[in-house]
Amino acid sequence: MSVTVSSPAVRSFHVSRSPHKRIYKPRVSMSAVRSTDHSLRVAPLLTKLQKDCATPLPVLRHVADAMADDMRAGLAVDGGSDLKMILSYVDTLPTGNEKGLFYALDLGGTNFRVLRVQLGGKEERVIATEFEQVSIPQELMFATSEELFDFIASALGKFAQKEGGNFELQQGRTREIGFTFSFPVKQASIRTGILIKWTKGFAVSGTAGKDVVACLNEAMERQGMDMQVSALVNDTVGTLAGARYWDDDVMVAVILGTGTNACYVERVDAIPKMTKRMSKSPITIVNTEWGAFSNGLPLTEFDREMDAESINPGEQIFEKTISGMYLGEIVRRVLVKMAKVGGLFGGSYVPEKLVTPFVLRTPDICAMQQDTSRDLEAVESVLYDVAGVKSDLSARKTVVDICDTIAKRGGRLAGAGIVGILQKMEEDSKGLIFGKRTVVAMDGGLYEHYPQYRGYLQEAVTELLGSEISKNVMIEHSKDGSGIGAALLAAANSKYEHDL
Repeated sequence: MSVTVSSPAVRSFHVSRSPHKRIYKPRVSMSAVRSTDHSLRVAPLLTKLQKDCATPLPVLRHVADAMADDMRAGLAVDGGSDLKMILSYVDTLPTGNEKGLFYALDLGGTNFRVLRVQLGGKEERVIATEFEQVSIPQELMFATSEELFDFIASALGKFAQKEGGNFELQQGRTREIGFTFSFPVKQASIRTGILIKWTKGFAVSGTAGKDVVACLNEAMERQGMDMQVSALVNDTVGTLAGARYWDDDVMVAVILGTGTNACYVERVDAIPKMTKRMSKSPITIVNTEWGAFSNGLPLTEFDREMDAESINPGEQIFEKTISGMYLGEIVRRVLVKMAKVGGLFGGSYVPEKLVTPFVLRTPDICAMQQDTSRDLEAVESVLYDVAGVKSDLSARKTVVDICDTIAKRGGRLAGAGIVGILQKMEEDSKGLIFGKRTVVAMDGGLYEHYPQYRGYLQEAVTELLGSEISKNVMIEHSKDGSGIGAALLAAANSKYEHDL
C-alpha cells in the first residue's frame, strides 16, 4: 500500500488561540463508548509506547555524538554519511551596511511568501518591509516545472507592481531577489542550484537536475519582469542570515515546522570536500539537511509502518520523528491500534475517519495538549470533529498521554541534534563555542506554537550540556527570519555591492 501525502499534511503548522471554540457534545450510547474498563487493556500498550519512545540521557548522548560524526563524514566527501552537508556558498553575511530596495521569494511548502525590504545602512537598518503570502493550488504541486514557476513569477510581478511609499529603487538598478528554496539542491555558487529532488509532497516534473535559479529567471523573463536572483539560499540559511544581521553571536539556525533542517557557520579549513577556495572568507554556511539523519533513533512500530507506506521509504527518518508533518500522523496510528486492540473507544470500534492517513495533524495534537479543563472538553471536540471519535474521560486522558509521548520524543531528539552540531563546532574550534555566548536561531510553526515540544527541546539541551555550559547557549525564536534573511543576502551579494 502506498500512501501519498495529501495537502493537509503539508499545511503550515499553526494553532489558533481558540482552535475549537464550539464544543460539540454528542449523545453517547453505551454501545459506542464503554466505561473506563478499557483502560486496563490500554495501559500495557501505552507503557510499551512510552518505553519505545524513551529518550534518557544515554540515548540523547548517542544521538548527539552520532550527529557530530555524520557531519564530519559528510564534510569529508559527498555521500560520506546520511547528512548531505551541502555547501551554501554563503560566505558574505549581512553586516548592517547594506542599503537599497531588495526582494525575497520564500518557497518552502504549499504557501510561498514574497517580500520587499528597504535597507538604510548602519544607522537606519530596516526602514520598511512588506510581504504577501500566496497559496499554491494543489494541482501545481504535481504540474510541470514551467507551470509552477510561471505561477510564482506572476504572483511576484503583481506584488512588485504595488511598490511605493517607503520603497524606492535606486536609479539604473535592476530589482534583485533573494530566493529561499527549501528543497535539497546542489549549489556551485551563490546564484545557482541544481535541484536534487522535491520533498514535502511536491512531485513537479521536469525540474530535478535543473538550475532552479534559471527556472525562476526564465519565468520572470516570460512575464516581462525586470528582476533577477542574486542569492539562492534555503530557509535555514536565510534564518541564520536574518538573525545574524541583528546578533553576531548567531552560529546555528534550525527550522522546526512542517519539515525540519539545520545549518551552521563552518570554518572553510574544516571542509575537506571543498577542494577549491571559492573566496577569501575563512567561514561559510553549511546546510546539513539533517532530516536524513537516522543513527540510533528510538523508533516504534508506528514509525516503521508510516515510513514503509510513505512516498520516500527509508529516507528522512529524523524528519519523520521530529517534524510537524508527521507527529500527528504517528499519534493517529497509535490511536488506531489502541482502538482495535485495546478497545480505547469502546469494543473494537474504529471510526472511519480515524483510519484516513494524515487526518489528525500536529496542530490538533498540540491543541489537545493545551486543554486544562476538568473534562478535557477541547480534547473531546478535536477527537470528534477531526477524527469522528466518541470518547469518555479515561480515553481522552490516554490520548493526551500519547500526544505528550510523541511530542516529548520529538522535542528531545531535536535538542540532541542541536547539541550534536554545537559539539562538532566546539571540538573543531578547540573550545571557542561553549566558552562564550552562542545563539541558535529557531524558526518554524512547530517550535513557535507548541510549548510542550519547545520545553522538551530546551530540557534536552540543558541535560546534555549541563547547567553551566547551557547558560551560554541561547536558543532564540527568529520569527519569519528566512524571508528577510534572503533579502539581506541578496543585498550582501548584490552585483552593485560596490555602491553599498
